[in-house]
Amino acid sequence: MKGVYLGIDLGTSAVKLLAVTRRGDIAGEADESYPAIYPAGGMCEQSPYEWIAAISRAMRKLNLGKGDVLGIAVGGQMHGSVVLDGDGKSVRPCILWNDGRSHEETKYLNETVGEEALVRMTGNIAFAGFTAPKLMWIKRNEPENFARIRKIMLPKDYVVYRLTGSFTTDMSDASGTLLYDVGRGEWSEEMCRICSVGRDMLPEVLRSYEIAGRLNEEGAELLGLETGIPVMAGAADNAAAATGTGAIGAGGCNISLGTSGTVFVCTDDYKRGGGEMHSFRHADGGYHLMGCMLSAAECNRWWTELVCRSDYSAEQADMPAPGSAGVLFLPYMMGERSPHNDTDARSVFVGMRPSTTRAEMGLAVMEGVSFGLRDILDRAGVRVDRARICGGGARSALWRRITASALGVTLETVATEKGPAYGAALLAMTGCGEYNSLKEACDACVRVTDEILPDGELKARYDELYKVYAGLYPALRQTFRNMRGI
Repeated sequence: MKGVYLGIDLGTSAVKLLAVTRRGDIAGEADESYPAIYPAGGMCEQSPYEWIAAISRAMRKLNLGKGDVLGIAVGGQMHGSVVLDGDGKSVRPCILWNDGRSHEETKYLNETVGEEALVRMTGNIAFAGFTAPKLMWIKRNEPENFARIRKIMLPKDYVVYRLTGSFTTDMSDASGTLLYDVGRGEWSEEMCRICSVGRDMLPEVLRSYEIAGRLNEEGAELLGLETGIPVMAGAADNAAAATGTGAIGAGGCNISLGTSGTVFVCTDDYKRGGGEMHSFRHADGGYHLMGCMLSAAECNRWWTELVCRSDYSAEQADMPAPGSAGVLFLPYMMGERSPHNDTDARSVFVGMRPSTTRAEMGLAVMEGVSFGLRDILDRAGVRVDRARICGGGARSALWRRITASALGVTLETVATEKGPAYGAALLAMTGCGEYNSLKEACDACVRVTDEILPDGELKARYDELYKVYAGLYPALRQTFRNMRGI
């Protein structure tokens, strides 16, 4: 397998590794899972040490020779608060992107500091998943731990730190901290002051395909490779996934049906974000608008595995015709980010009758997630006609058809849909000079294999159902608040 690039996807439940040739072919892949910790309702944490151990185990499965790898890059879950002490040890478990404990800090930032001021300072308003409110929560609830913090980084940056010793991040991941001024391209001194974060606690910000460092002795031992291999700064998982489907440059769009669901719209120019869409930097150095719903394919996993205790493909085989379930589902299993920014929101089935079947409810789950993606687009006023689609849920032909018609968007699938790991490999190629630009790497390696057009009749049916769906959250908002803590 000599002469490959290693792409690492540090996901929420597992790490995925890809060995990719110079021309974009998959030469090997491996994955390893790790647990999440749920200390209380709405909280979700992970140990950074678990990530490193899982990467090392996956590398043994991949079985690469010590000199096989030309370059490495990591795409990783966003927003997590990895905090280290002066000896480089983890002060506490990482608070993950889907953790809602910082709702009070988020409320303070949006209402007391003010959304207008936040957008001016960073380009975005506060969400409970972002890094800044998590740090404020640690300061308020764990002052002893906060006092020990010397380094703050994102999950994938911790991996780079352990492999190289370099304290860096990239622009796409820095954008999701609410400590970074997206428009100016630098850490916001005002936000650092508000959050009691010293500038020296934050990493150097690089482009995603820039070399952050080279594999040191510890990193080489962990991966079973030679020292000195270039390691790129890497990218946030959604930016890496969009790169992996070739969604870069103005007009590009990527829709992800992963654990979470995202609408990722590429732009050349900086546009300030708001309640519906985040304004972040992209892995190619440009910009993107992104709306994220916290639970997408996770809703389907919950329904098939935990509720029905059945196989996903078997459940799909019994599905009624799309649009015929007569049941609607709100996909707010972990609260919701875009477009409602409400940690109290919860999932609900509406419209069940004595004759409602399990299959109809399963269809409603898939349709509810697709309506959630449309909710982001409609409220943000973003016009999209064509998009690439990725994520575990996108492997379902039925779900792709549902999503295309619910959004009224032509969806393209690509030959190699391997999520952030594949995008990370393209970043490694670019950083090592295999290609002159990230666009050139995408043009050479990413191939569209199929497209799904909206079905006119089904789209008309979904337009009617969506009108009802869009009214459910406003009608239930106060109910969700009343249920807080129950």
